Amino acid sequence: MADYQDFTANEQQISPTQSDCPKENVCIDAYRVYDSCGDKNCLSDLPVYFTPPAQIMVDKANNVRIRDVDVITVYVDLEPVPFHRGFYSVDMTYFFEAEVDVFMAPAAMPVCVKGLCTFNKKVVLYGSEGNVKIFSSDFTLNDPDMQNTPSQNLPKATVQVAKPIGLSARFADKDCNCLPCCRIPKCITNRFGGEFSPEPKKNVLVTIGIFTIVQIERNVQMLVPTYDFCIPTKECVTSSDDPCEMFERIEFPTEEFFPPKVTDLNNDNDHCGKHHHHC
Repeated sequence: MADYQDFTANEQQISPTQSDCPKENVCIDAYRVYDSCGDKNCLSDLPVYFTPPAQIMVDKANNVRIRDVDVITVYVDLEPVPFHRGFYSVDMTYFFEAEVDVFMAPAAMPVCVKGLCTFNKKVVLYGSEGNVKIFSSDFTLNDPDMQNTPSQNLPKATVQVAKPIGLSARFADKDCNCLPCCRIPKCITNRFGGEFSPEPKKNVLVTIGIFTIVQIERNVQMLVPTYDFCIPTKECVTSSDDPCEMFERIEFPTEEFFPPKVTDLNNDNDHCGKHHHHC
């Protein structure tokens, strides 16, 4: 059973500065981020699953090299943590498309093949409590507005993933029992053109570096000023403490998750000093 002690909701207090002055306070209906965490993980030796045509090329190869990797999708499951009111377990299943070069001979040109690899991760975050039911309707063009199914006031988990970094690829040992950790959805098998080989002769293992932000949100009505982006300040609670030395030297790419503002593009550092005497 997981250890859920030392839970704290570290809400970020944003302090306005001279250059960050709200123009007005407005009432909005929006998703408020109650808790979030940012992390970078080195996913070592993930098995790659190939369809039979691609597996034939892998079985004939004597060397392999990683070319590229991308995120196909992330399945997210949110469950309340027992005996810890307001905390939720976010269970994520990542599906990656790995592109590798396989070499048939030392001097031969490589053949590029694509396969699937998966990874599971779980974090615990604070999402507060809600004891109301939500009723709403959506506008339908040329039809009466339909009442949506009432829902419980549960929080929403959101996962953001930057472009993964392919670090290495190698052939697995002969005694590798490389079975999928979960059922692969039909939509993903269709992406690769069919089912994956059940008993490959050779297994390929890849090492991937990923940057993620996980957050729990609730729909609330609030009066807010706007200052700046809210960047997570704590690391995600992970089940593994085996970092990769090379990957640890890479800084978190904050700019990938938060696009520049118009003031950043114009290099205008004086937001309100020119036009406002008092902030």
